[in-house]
Amino acid sequence: MVFYLLIRNFADKLNDETMKTVFISAAFAIAALPSMAQVKYAVSGTFAENGKNVYLLEQLTNKAIDSTLVADNKFSFTGTADKDALMAVKAQQRRWAQEFFNDGTPVVINLNDSTLKGSPQNERLAKLNVEIEIPQKRFSAKTANMTEAEMMAHQEELMDEMNKVFDEMQAFATKVFKEERNSLIPVAFGAYYFLENGPEAYDELVKEKAVFANHPYLKKMRDEVESILKPKEGPKTAFIGQQYTDLEMADPDGKMHKISELVGEGKYVLVDFWASWCGPCRAEMPNVLDAYNKYHDKGFEVIGVSFDQKKEAWVKAIGQLKMPWLQISDLKGWKCAAAPIYKIDGIPDNILIDPQGKIIDRALRGKMLHSRLGKLLNKQ
Repeated sequence: MVFYLLIRNFADKLNDETMKTVFISAAFAIAALPSMAQVKYAVSGTFAENGKNVYLLEQLTNKAIDSTLVADNKFSFTGTADKDALMAVKAQQRRWAQEFFNDGTPVVINLNDSTLKGSPQNERLAKLNVEIEIPQKRFSAKTANMTEAEMMAHQEELMDEMNKVFDEMQAFATKVFKEERNSLIPVAFGAYYFLENGPEAYDELVKEKAVFANHPYLKKMRDEVESILKPKEGPKTAFIGQQYTDLEMADPDGKMHKISELVGEGKYVLVDFWASWCGPCRAEMPNVLDAYNKYHDKGFEVIGVSFDQKKEAWVKAIGQLKMPWLQISDLKGWKCAAAPIYKIDGIPDNILIDPQGKIIDRALRGKMLHSRLGKLLNKQ
């Protein structure tokens, strides 16, 4: 998927702790393939690079089911696969794959310009895939020839631009889900959609009986996004159900504060672990601000714990992101006192503390944060 390739490509070039986040550390589980009717496929196409391998991929398992060499600028595949399986053709040493659904109509693909001829559904999918990649290609073109030193020098600017790329792509996917209700097309945009709307949006699609809701690839994307946004069972989730451990650090003015100043008196406190240099943290902050504005009067508090090292950058980010809640930091980066106490190995991260001081959730992001707070505070 473009989203993950983009992050990994940028992270490889940056090669810095700034990208030590769950976005690049998450491991994806592959869903089991259910038994489905088999349909013949006939895929042919053109590619300018003779002698290169072209692979036929089954997207559910992310495995190549066939391969061939390009000869006379042409290639072809025939065989059978699950009906309506999301498949793709990818050329050797190319990042992007041309997707299509195995709907029984022959597919003709031009890998030189990412065009496709086939069923109306697949032709529409090809056009939408080109459109959603426009923001990413714009960003890639800007950074393609930049050295690591140049990237570091323009780090804040590039992070902001990358966040805008994600926002545009996720908004595009949400639009696809709204407009393409009578085809399988939304399935191909599931990762972006669930990152924007939360994995619980899958349950709503099932309730609505959307024609694409039961497609196995959509369920896989739902599970992968949840694995990114929510910590797996282990040291991090072990804190849920336990009493919180207090932290004491200085605010930007040098005054010492503790988490315990906010806990109690009917309040639910989100301890938000972030840093000014963390792109995904900055991208998530408007969502936290929206939740704060919506639920603060009902008993929701936020305290930011920064993993910054440079005070100037930390204070500047607080102003830029317009965060009205208490901010504290020991300015020790990854050696921050919070890291070993709460087993933090990637940010953004957070814990939610109830009025009795018990940690009741962790890693609440996007719509999941609003959903959890709504259940807790809309009753009050």
